[in-house]
Amino acid sequence: MSTDSTHGRVVVVGSFNVDHVWALAALPRPGETLAGSYHTGPGGKGFNQATAAARAGAATAFVCALGEDAGGQLARALAAGDGIDLRDLRSGAPTGTAGIYVDADGRNTIVIGPGANAELSPAFVGEHATALDAAQVALTQLETPLESAIAAFARARDAGGLTLLNPAPADALASDALWALTDVATPNETEFCAQLQRRGGAALDPDALAGLDDAALHAHCRQLLAHGSVVITLGKSGCFVSHADGALRGDAQACYRVEAAAVKATDTTGAGDAFNGALAAALARDAQAPFAEHVRYAVRFAGLSTERAGAAAAMPRDAQVRARFG
Repeated sequence: MSTDSTHGRVVVVGSFNVDHVWALAALPRPGETLAGSYHTGPGGKGFNQATAAARAGAATAFVCALGEDAGGQLARALAAGDGIDLRDLRSGAPTGTAGIYVDADGRNTIVIGPGANAELSPAFVGEHATALDAAQVALTQLETPLESAIAAFARARDAGGLTLLNPAPADALASDALWALTDVATPNETEFCAQLQRRGGAALDPDALAGLDDAALHAHCRQLLAHGSVVITLGKSGCFVSHADGALRGDAQACYRVEAAAVKATDTTGAGDAFNGALAAALARDAQAPFAEHVRYAVRFAGLSTERAGAAAAMPRDAQVRARFG
């Protein structure tokens, strides 16, 4: 792992999956059999985000659990290729898998088989506390045990790092303890509505979320994470940013929107992960810059990723993002 502090340090704690992807004209309905083209490759929200952070220029460590199988070998080889400092628990379970359908509009549905990911333990996270101590940003999701995410955030917070929670997938539980340790949360529309309702908020329609006025959306964000910042990724509608009063992270406003990047999307698989990894890298690189600058960079990075097929393999590099968008 690079030791150049000017690039910032990010630690991602999370999942690795081998993705099995079918591209077809329309997403299958119950009882329907369709023909489509197939490919396989690396994925898992944790690994996607670690790859994005590394390619966005951060010195990146990835704490995960892998099987002693072809999927685990693939993860180890790819991490080495991108200069990721891999900290992997060697599991007797198979490496995680995901089945993904992608339609002609780039929309997707995903089914996860956790495998080794379910064995990532707080004790193993604790064995790599020195990596968390050195990180400007710790990033996690909800595809691995909740207790491990809590352990990672607690250690990072103690060392003065910023904690970034991607509360995904939408059906996963995030405890009060994890929310209390979260500085920035980055749900998409579906994840935001699901997590808000679990925390006692209103029942909202994900498809209507982008159409809410800023004041209403800001109020809902404050219910989700009263003390921190919330960034809702809204696909073609860009994203919405909401800060706690008195903690604007260098911004002039407590809430605002950032437009989506001008791209020709062909596959949105992993776009949210691209956003999270790039945001973590940008925050680690220059925490004093206005938060809006980091969000704009992450939006562009994620947008560029949708012009390529796959998840981790689709992540662009910092130089490509800057060449495209300036």
